[in-house]
Amino acid sequence: MSHPNTPSLTWTYYSNAWHEGNIALFGPRTHAVWLGTSVFDGARAFEGVTPDINRHCERINDSARKFGLDASVPVARWLELVQEGLKRFGPKPELYIRPMYWAESGSALALPADPASTRWCLTMYETPMPAPGNTSITLSPFRRPSIETMPVDAKAGCLYPNGARALVEAAGRGFDNCLMRDQLGNITELATANIFMAKGGVVYTPVPNGTFLNGITRQRVIGLMRAAGVRVEEMSLKYEDFERADEIWSCGNFAKVAPVTRIDGRTLGTGPLYTKARELYWKFAHG
Repeated sequence: MSHPNTPSLTWTYYSNAWHEGNIALFGPRTHAVWLGTSVFDGARAFEGVTPDINRHCERINDSARKFGLDASVPVARWLELVQEGLKRFGPKPELYIRPMYWAESGSALALPADPASTRWCLTMYETPMPAPGNTSITLSPFRRPSIETMPVDAKAGCLYPNGARALVEAAGRGFDNCLMRDQLGNITELATANIFMAKGGVVYTPVPNGTFLNGITRQRVIGLMRAAGVRVEEMSLKYEDFERADEIWSCGNFAKVAPVTRIDGRTLGTGPLYTKARELYWKFAHG
């Protein structure tokens, strides 16, 4: 499986032109580099579709505003650029689509960004859609921050090192991913994606509580399943709930809907509710 950071065919729109490859965007005094003022979003192209691309373009502008940046690119312009970029790849490419804003310099107070220095780009690169496979998870000792301590209501680059250290710790114990808790001990999400479980024919997922991003794909799957007559409950969940689950699956932009096949030492199958969630999403994406 290719990773978003693996070198591959890449096109980036920056400073009024398309550029091929991993072009340089930042200098040593760029505010975003040393003070973390960058936001991004991630969308997908696969099998000839770009599901919910408009919502991803809306969210990047919302994230920028929450960071005090100048969200200067209208959604319609983002969408236009995505269509331009798609033409630079082969038929039905499998791509990661990433619009970004960042601050180039600080304000008079130095630490906050100067909105007038906001820069932006759109980068698109080949990233194969992973096929459903075996994924093992465990409980991470690291926790998600709250809105009072970090900008968790934005898709911000500064949030990801915490998930990275959780992944490294879990990998050191032989697991592919890990469930993370909030400060009260409630499960929030995986280190890299939102999480669902099923028990007794009911689907459960952590309720958004200001400690993790309410993902676009997550919202879409919940809506599709409810419309199909499946009971989906958003609620506070503990790790013990997942240990006793009949099914577990992840939900996010990179792999969309993917099964979890082991939690600690317990093996899980790919059950009917996970299967339904994936089938419903693929039908929506191609609709």
